[in-house]
Amino acid sequence: MSTNQGGGNAKINRIYEAQKLPSLRSDAGAQLEPRIHCSRLTSMANFVEVSSSQQFEDLLKKAGKSLSVAHFYASWAPQCAQMNDVMAELAKDLPHVTFIKLEAEGVPEVSEKYEISSVPTFLFFKSCEKVDKLDGAHAPELTKKVQKLAPSVAGPARGADPPKEDLNDRLKKLINAAPCMLFMKGSTQEPRCGFSRQIVQILKDHNIKYSSFDILSDEEVRQGLKTYSNWPTYPQVYVGGELLGGLDIIKELAESGELETTCPKALTLEHRLKSVINRSPVMLFMKGDKEVAKCGFSRQIIEVINSTGVDYDTFDILEDEEVRQGLKTYSNWPTYPQLYVKGELIGGLDIIKELKESGDLQSVLKGEN
Repeated sequence: MSTNQGGGNAKINRIYEAQKLPSLRSDAGAQLEPRIHCSRLTSMANFVEVSSSQQFEDLLKKAGKSLSVAHFYASWAPQCAQMNDVMAELAKDLPHVTFIKLEAEGVPEVSEKYEISSVPTFLFFKSCEKVDKLDGAHAPELTKKVQKLAPSVAGPARGADPPKEDLNDRLKKLINAAPCMLFMKGSTQEPRCGFSRQIVQILKDHNIKYSSFDILSDEEVRQGLKTYSNWPTYPQVYVGGELLGGLDIIKELAESGELETTCPKALTLEHRLKSVINRSPVMLFMKGDKEVAKCGFSRQIIEVINSTGVDYDTFDILEDEEVRQGLKTYSNWPTYPQLYVKGELIGGLDIIKELKESGDLQSVLKGEN
């Protein structure tokens, strides 16, 4: 796949072709630096973010027979951020439990190994073996499972539990946890009734983006939602906080072609890349960000761009392996950093240097050429 790489004038095209030779430096062999997170959520010794399968395995081995809880999350999902807050509180009360968070798309080999297909998903480990699983943003159920699997340290945590939330408030939060929410029996990986299995397949076939909640894991939600929505059966699908219906309605919408326009569609990688590239008129894909560059080439290019005074945004390709690998194919440009202006690839460090030396860089960054 390719896009218009030349920017807009003959000089850029000439430089682009000159630099797009096998002599280009490839990042394939570069050493990835560990991601450093300084938020309050990662300040505790027993609450750790990992960015590689090796880190993950090492933490499980270190925990041994003690409980480890792994949260597979996505940075774009607000319910994941909320559940990270829950994890942080649990980590304070349960110092002998190891809490781990992994960006699902950032550690694809781990996500594939454990068949992670939706976020948030929680896996529970003892002696490096998975002993339980929880799908969805369900703080009480997460707390319950942690206390059950780590009984020796569960006592203090119970004393710190907040007052029980009103059921209707809780149901409203669950319904609005994602733009499209499916309440079903079982998980998307393991549906536990035929109707749930059918509706998961339909949503998958039509590339619908959604989160799910297992009503078998919470009898209070299972019974309360029937009254709240005045809909006596499951599965139930909600869009924008409003009940859409059950299996029969989803089937009808799919047959009429209305399902795609009613429910949010999952972005393909191509659409996602286009969206990120066009996030700002000037977008730089690099290792690190404009405050902290994580390789020499990235450090040099931000120094050159900063000297022009032109505003720009950055994307850290170390934080997203899907974008890092996909953009190479999309742009037909195998190395980083990569600079885009108004959605079009300008090039890497060598091209930017040449444009700087020729006096054309500022006008190119402003989209005047």
